[in-house]
Amino acid sequence: MIEREKAEQAVEILKEKGMDLWLIFARETRVNPDPSLEYLLRSSLTWQSAIMVFSDGDRIAIVGELDRQEVERSGIFTKVIPYRGSLKEVLLSVLDEKNPSSIGLNYSLDDPTSDGLTHGMYLLLQEHLEGTRFIHRLTSAQKIVQALRSRKTPSELERIKRAIEETEKMFDRLTKVLRPGLKEKEVAELFVGWMEELGAEPAWDPSSCPAVFAGPQEVGAHASPTDKAIKEGELLNIDFGIKLDGYCSDLQRMWYFLRKGETAPPPEVIKAFDTIKTAIQISAEELKPGKKGWEIDKIARDYIVSQGYDEYPHALGHQVGRDAHDGAALLAPTWERYGSLPYIPVEEGMVFTLEPRVNLPEYGVMSLEEMVIIGRDGAEFLSHPQKDLWVIGQG
Repeated sequence: MIEREKAEQAVEILKEKGMDLWLIFARETRVNPDPSLEYLLRSSLTWQSAIMVFSDGDRIAIVGELDRQEVERSGIFTKVIPYRGSLKEVLLSVLDEKNPSSIGLNYSLDDPTSDGLTHGMYLLLQEHLEGTRFIHRLTSAQKIVQALRSRKTPSELERIKRAIEETEKMFDRLTKVLRPGLKEKEVAELFVGWMEELGAEPAWDPSSCPAVFAGPQEVGAHASPTDKAIKEGELLNIDFGIKLDGYCSDLQRMWYFLRKGETAPPPEVIKAFDTIKTAIQISAEELKPGKKGWEIDKIARDYIVSQGYDEYPHALGHQVGRDAHDGAALLAPTWERYGSLPYIPVEEGMVFTLEPRVNLPEYGVMSLEEMVIIGRDGAEFLSHPQKDLWVIGQG
């Protein structure tokens, strides 16, 4: 049971980080969910609720009495305390008994996955704690949440692997039916049908999952498919991932459509593909625990520029887990927009994408995206890297 694995992992992380209590304070979570709750609960919460994980191993849930049964059935908590009229008295009683010296809350300036506490709930918690010693012990739980999301358990990794495997199968199915004249939207509809067959969901916004780019592009990487048709002499780039059993994949693949008389893609297209492939390989070789994300991004970025291309306008890679964009550490340049995330050290158990790109104005977008897991000695590919540009003959 993944929730039990993650609850036990959270206790160990609290010990490691020197924090006594991780407090998730939430309500009406179907409307406004805290991203961290799904690691501990499969059910939603209605009334004000305090989900508390202590470094001594206690896991206490203070919930409305109508939510009590489902929370108890989860088997995650050492104690479930229901209330009817007011959460405040029960919360203060637990805090007085446990007397935590530090209380981590889910807020963050840089990491959206650690920023689940709403401003209203923060103000409400301050009201509950006003006049107590605990109001001065509140701090960010960012380091707890980041580690919990980043360090994949064996069960999590198995689910990610299956999502990748099924995604690769869909790319293979597509290659067999691709032909010039197909529209971007028609290609996307094929993936939608295959996801329905599998019982999977798109890994991100359905309007752009898959993202299908036929030929030269003026739009960004997150645009939705259009009525544009695939033409001979152009590239096709597809960015696609699924969410299966709660965990995601995120991959990109490339095709070239031969012109009449061509037996292979033009040299400039091959060079761009080889540049992207090499950038992924050399950055993966240096992706080891302890490295900073910006250091890995710089390896790929510098190599691409050295081959005569403009640098790509985004991070080299992001973490993947329950969401396509997951965790905190990024393989990203030290741009202001990324805040502190490029400086976070890479850790064992993190799953990253590697996705550099170059733009070929006459042919289209050239980008591959692979997924790796960080092991003790370095990165290991979870996806099967695309080694050659896939070629489609004339229709």
